[in-house]
Amino acid sequence: MSGFFDSNLRFLRDNARWLAAGFLLTLFSSFGQTFFIGLSGNEIRASFGLSGGAFGALYMLATLASASTLPFLGRTLDLMPGWKVVRFTIPLLALACIGITLAPNLVVLTLAIYMLRLFGQGMMTEIAFTEIGRWFIASRGKAMSLIVPGQPFGSAVLPVIVVLVDQASGTWHLAWWLSAGLLVVIALPLVVTLMKVERVPLAAEAQSSTASTARDWTRAEVIRDPVFYMLLAGLLAPPFVATVIFFHQGYLTELRGYSDLAFAAAFPVMSMATVGFGFVCGGLIDRFGALRLLPFVLIPLALASLSVAAVTPVWGVYAFMALLGVSNGFTGTLMGALWPEVYGVKNLGGIRALVVAAMVLSTAVGPGITGVLIDMGVDLPTQMFGMATWCVIAAAVLTLASWRVRAREVRS
Repeated sequence: MSGFFDSNLRFLRDNARWLAAGFLLTLFSSFGQTFFIGLSGNEIRASFGLSGGAFGALYMLATLASASTLPFLGRTLDLMPGWKVVRFTIPLLALACIGITLAPNLVVLTLAIYMLRLFGQGMMTEIAFTEIGRWFIASRGKAMSLIVPGQPFGSAVLPVIVVLVDQASGTWHLAWWLSAGLLVVIALPLVVTLMKVERVPLAAEAQSSTASTARDWTRAEVIRDPVFYMLLAGLLAPPFVATVIFFHQGYLTELRGYSDLAFAAAFPVMSMATVGFGFVCGGLIDRFGALRLLPFVLIPLALASLSVAAVTPVWGVYAFMALLGVSNGFTGTLMGALWPEVYGVKNLGGIRALVVAAMVLSTAVGPGITGVLIDMGVDLPTQMFGMATWCVIAAAVLTLASWRVRAREVRS
């Protein structure tokens, strides 16, 4: 046991700068995440006289636009070092934070939200996962498990800080201005400094690795590869389901008669499960490889969906959040480690940009589709049975995809 802890402490010590850079990137991606923008949702709607539906449509439009841009912007990670991409990503994210408070009309507001989604949720996460995927081979899973908690940490602490700042200042603008200042004054110089020294995996590291790295595919080859779409069919389920529940949480609490406090109190349960099981998944990836875990990654999400569908007492909320945290921990860590095993690292930025764009797209269309079904009389718990079925079928598809990738690696 002491050897285990010594090994992990040595890993943290030897790789602190790169792990810190990845963690900070996922943490500061929070400023473009739905939960952070939603904290000012009521104030934004009041400022522009928007109904809930109109603001939702505007948000979906901006998110879809960011998803369509990301595949092109993400390729910059294949053309220049990651720290140079950070030099324009963080300032533009800070500009978006200022822009959302100063927008004089709906056009500028939409542009600001588009930039928040593109440079926050999109590029900050894209840089973190792409660079960690390149820097680490034998310990790729462990490294991913250490940077993924950045975003859950942000969702755990930032809402409280924003509420306190808003109450103390009497305006929702100050929190966004402070966010922009934090990005420019602290995040930009710190992350660039940490990333300027590239980590080069040792030859012995690659030879001892179970989590192998595939030959380097071009993005054009990936787009033509059927396995890519088999993988997306399963791996888009977690962001789709989570976004649907969070977007419709008010509807669900009203339908089931839960208190708002009961639902809000379940978020720390999800965060703790995400972090804990992210570490578990990281260890499993380094031992068995991400491909061998694919068939099992959607099981927690299927159980989470069933808990929403079938469990009506309030404890069902905590069961769902715990299971969703397990799913997020596994999926977030595996998604970072999987793509180098399947498509190599040379064009990883462009390939991951396609994946992240698809994930952003799923978070945009999920609330819209489910909202239409609710209006048609299909309540959310009933829809969750369908999502559980999707997870089961997708798990079978992921199993087939895993077999096909390993089979072609043997042939090559």
